[in-house]
Amino acid sequence: MSDFFNGGWSIYIGAATIIGLVACLALLVIAARRRVMAGDNTTGHVWDEDLRELNNPLPRWWMWLFVLTVLFAGAYLALYPGLGSRQGSLDWSSLSQYEAEKAQALAAEAPIYAAFADKPATQLARDPKAMAIGERLFANNCSGCHGADARGSKGFPNLTDADWLWGGAPERIEETIAQGRTGNMPVMAPAVGSAEDVHNVANYVLSLSGSPHNSIAAAAGKSKFVVCAACHGAEGKGNPALGAPNLSDKVWLHGWGEDAIVAMVSNGKTNVMPAHAGRLTQPQIHVLAAYVWSLSNGTTAPTGVAP
Repeated sequence: MSDFFNGGWSIYIGAATIIGLVACLALLVIAARRRVMAGDNTTGHVWDEDLRELNNPLPRWWMWLFVLTVLFAGAYLALYPGLGSRQGSLDWSSLSQYEAEKAQALAAEAPIYAAFADKPATQLARDPKAMAIGERLFANNCSGCHGADARGSKGFPNLTDADWLWGGAPERIEETIAQGRTGNMPVMAPAVGSAEDVHNVANYVLSLSGSPHNSIAAAAGKSKFVVCAACHGAEGKGNPALGAPNLSDKVWLHGWGEDAIVAMVSNGKTNVMPAHAGRLTQPQIHVLAAYVWSLSNGTTAPTGVAP
């Protein structure tokens, strides 16, 4: 409630809460009064000829439970947030509790990760305990995009092959996890030329990987590929420094075929790998990077050791 743009909202909420509690007590007092509305202690209402509503007082246990509930609410609001932007006398917040629990968990995990800190990825990949922890980190933080089997899907890279947009060395993977990546394919159709030129370039790109293509169109598109070579290289082998994919293999992240390539050249594409430095600690990123590296290098040790 401290996020209100206008401080008046905080006052309004606090006042409404207090008035609500006072109104509850007032209602209890009014309802607890025994008022005989007829000579026979009934309200005077009769249903089905002989069913009469008695005007008995509230049970005392119910009344005192109601009072205790209101008093508990008042004590809670005095100690904890609830009256607008007031933090309460304990100065508690869900964020501070989360930070405290997180710090406690990290302190408990520190000795475990300390054993992996100085070991390179090639060594960690053969450590069953490290790989069990890396597998769990991957499941919790990476599988949502790359899949539980790390094979990715359209728009999400496969981490089990040898095709790496930003480089597959352990330190590059660690850098990618920590800092994130933003891959940007600009709209290149105006630079390539006409729609026919885009069609020809698409066929030339297909020819680089030996994929089915129109050889005549590919030959015509070769000269237009020069505008693409700035990022993908003259031979189309990509540039890990820019995250430009290798066009000479048969790995297609955003779809295969002439139509997919024409759409990419015409519309561009921006892909974002979020940074995890604020989510994971450096020791966790180190172990996770080793696990990811092992997936494409066939060195993942058998898991089954509880982290």
